[in-house]
Amino acid sequence: MRKEGRIIDIPASRIIALILMDIMAVIVAAFAALYIRFEFSFSNIPLEYLLKFEHIILINIVVTLLFFALWKLYKSVWRYASANELINIIFATTCAAIAQTVMCYVLDQDMPRSYYLLYWFLLTVFITCIRFGYRILRILNNKRNDLTGRKKGINVMLIGAGAAANMILKEIESSIYLNLRAKCIVDDQPGCHGKLLRGVPIIGGREKILEAVTEYGIDEIIYAIPSSNATTRQEFLNICKETGCKIRALPGMYQLINGDVSVAKLKEVEIEDLLGREPIRINTEEVLGYVRGKVVMVTGGGGSIGSELCRQIAAHCPKQLIIVDIYENNAYDIQQELLWKYPELDLQVLIASVRNTNRINNIFETYRPNIVYHAAAHKHVPLMETSPNEAIKNNVMGTYKTAQAADKYGAEKFVLISTDKAVNPTNIMGASKRICEMVIQLMNQKSGTNFVAVRFGNVLGSNGSVIPLFKRQIAEGGPVTVTHPDIIRYFMTISEAVSLVLQAGAYARGGEIFVLDMGEPVKILDLATNLIKLSGYKVGEDIEIKFTGLRPGEKMYEELLMNEEGLKKTANKMIFIGKPIEFDAELFEKQLKKLGEDAKSETADIREAVREIVPTYHPEG
Repeated sequence: MRKEGRIIDIPASRIIALILMDIMAVIVAAFAALYIRFEFSFSNIPLEYLLKFEHIILINIVVTLLFFALWKLYKSVWRYASANELINIIFATTCAAIAQTVMCYVLDQDMPRSYYLLYWFLLTVFITCIRFGYRILRILNNKRNDLTGRKKGINVMLIGAGAAANMILKEIESSIYLNLRAKCIVDDQPGCHGKLLRGVPIIGGREKILEAVTEYGIDEIIYAIPSSNATTRQEFLNICKETGCKIRALPGMYQLINGDVSVAKLKEVEIEDLLGREPIRINTEEVLGYVRGKVVMVTGGGGSIGSELCRQIAAHCPKQLIIVDIYENNAYDIQQELLWKYPELDLQVLIASVRNTNRINNIFETYRPNIVYHAAAHKHVPLMETSPNEAIKNNVMGTYKTAQAADKYGAEKFVLISTDKAVNPTNIMGASKRICEMVIQLMNQKSGTNFVAVRFGNVLGSNGSVIPLFKRQIAEGGPVTVTHPDIIRYFMTISEAVSLVLQAGAYARGGEIFVLDMGEPVKILDLATNLIKLSGYKVGEDIEIKFTGLRPGEKMYEELLMNEEGLKKTANKMIFIGKPIEFDAELFEKQLKKLGEDAKSETADIREAVREIVPTYHPEG
């Protein structure tokens, strides 16, 4: 039998013991029914009924055992017995009692009418006690150990008194492998306050959390309301993070729907749980409609965004997926992951630089991709400030060469991954991405390929983002470094950003700059503070926060739109289209050619050339 992801074999000796106890239960229930019927006096039982009892008992035992087997009473794992098993017992004993009644009439061995009801009741009680006795004794022993303090474990508070909490408590109650002790439950529904859920008190609403942590000596908090919206979740977790307790939560509502709620499914609460907004949803049918059966290429496919693009594209049934990346380790990792998860996927992983014209042309000529996602780029702002020519070579010229190849070899769509740093840029990385957007607009004017760009902000957990840096600093005991106490950024998760990129690609008709709604901006200081608290530390006592000053080219805040751009809605309320800014295409091509030559010759004043192309670029900030 399967339980909790493993096969459980019921030993034959245990089945034999159950059968012997069931036989004893049938005999005792049958005799006790007569004994009770005749006023608890053996001498009052007429001899004829004792003889009838002897005549039918053997047949009754055989028939009863057959019904028990039919209702799988010898296949259940009784240490995990639940309401389902109890229902099976009631059905089995009811069938057995009815069968005995019929046998008595057919064999002319009639018993008093009340005997049949008493027999059914007693048999049900005895069989239930036999089946549930082991579990009840173990629960009582656990309760006794809790009261005497002999059981050492982790004191747990549950947030939520619903179905998910009930399933988690059931597992804590029955599993010998969990070292958890549920001490109390918090739920905002006043109707359940003061009641018990599986013997655990529901002490009140969220206002009780901080008080209860001290009163019950709580070590860990489990958030067990998978159906709650993001705002409610954030409000609870904001309180919980002040307790210094470890916090875990169910990942999502699907766990409850599938009945897949268990302690093993709990995950550590991450910083994205505190963003306070609903996860972004996309129309997967639209994405499936334009990716299915297509040859799709992802440049920079080993990076944070590129690899997630590959994962989501692979799930949408492309004809072939081509990953292009210059870094072989990243490319190898995503290759192995996709081969394992999608063994039927036609996957080609190629090591190449988008700066190499001949190599890129050769790849396009060989594979003829229908859709290109261009994620290859240098993105680290401080590093590009000290190597500005590399930003131009890789970001601008790499994009231009890849876009030209897409045009030459008849790609249907070319989607550029851009950034909010392209808006009124104060750094060379942002300025280079703005030129990339202009390249896309230029190519769209003279090509049959639909060229579009998707612009979004910071991505939680991506390579080089603040979250991995903060986690490393916390693991090393601090300090956590923040450039400025007032610096703010827009954030979304990698999977959300990539989902919206795919959706925008489905909307693409050519020339658009899609802008993703990033929600409300977040202070980096708040991220650092919350992450320290979620890690179980106190800010300023256990882990210090150190302000290091703005880095070269860094803004206090990022923008998603330039003043000249307006917003146009799409079918997805999280995706907008920025109105393209007009520019002189002929002049831009000449400037682009000169910019490439300047970068190749390692000119020292590349920023001046960039400023001529991007008037909104102000490197002094």
